[in-house]
Amino acid sequence: MSAVLALIRRDLLLSYRLGGGAGTAIGFFLVVVTLLPLGLGPDNALLGRIAPGAIWVALLLSVLLSVDRVFQSDYEDGSLELMALAPMSLELVVICKTAAHWLTTGLPLALSAPLFGLLLNLAPETMLPLVLSTVIGSPALSFIGTVGAALTVGIRRGGLLLSLLILPLYVPILIFGVSAATGLNAGPDLLTPSLMVLVALSLASLVLCPIAAAAAIRSHFT
Repeated sequence: MSAVLALIRRDLLLSYRLGGGAGTAIGFFLVVVTLLPLGLGPDNALLGRIAPGAIWVALLLSVLLSVDRVFQSDYEDGSLELMALAPMSLELVVICKTAAHWLTTGLPLALSAPLFGLLLNLAPETMLPLVLSTVIGSPALSFIGTVGAALTVGIRRGGLLLSLLILPLYVPILIFGVSAATGLNAGPDLLTPSLMVLVALSLASLVLCPIAAAAAIRSHFT
């Protein structure tokens, strides 16, 4: 447990010192949310209807913007190869690094989503389900993105390839995330099942994605 906490703390410190984590993602999030009203026009009713979906799309793209750096710096300085040879299992290393990414990017974006939703005329009764859906679904975004980052870690300018690999896998999270965020408006029976599906997706990604990411990393050193 001490090694796990030390690795998470290390990645948190590196994210703070190197930058490009929460600040860049939140800045991109804000730009997307700000441009949408300019493109769609001053129709408050239309903005209110599309607000949950627009926020989820912006959240997805913001996470995708930063997830390619989860392993990149460690690969470049040789730390990733040492982690692959260390006594700690590589799957646990992947979980620690993904948890640090979620704490520095996914969680701040999820908590700030309702504030940015005010720019899109987000209904007050939608704020609570939006926060719940983004907080519950964002770990799945980080874990799935980690698999793409592991697959493209040794490829120069692999950001485009990462997007092509990961975006199709994000579609179920996007669908159920928007359903959960708008559940109170659509009816009381829609909110709980959508949130439960998001919980299942996050738990499944927690189990399966570290195995896939660790296998991809090992392939770079064999």
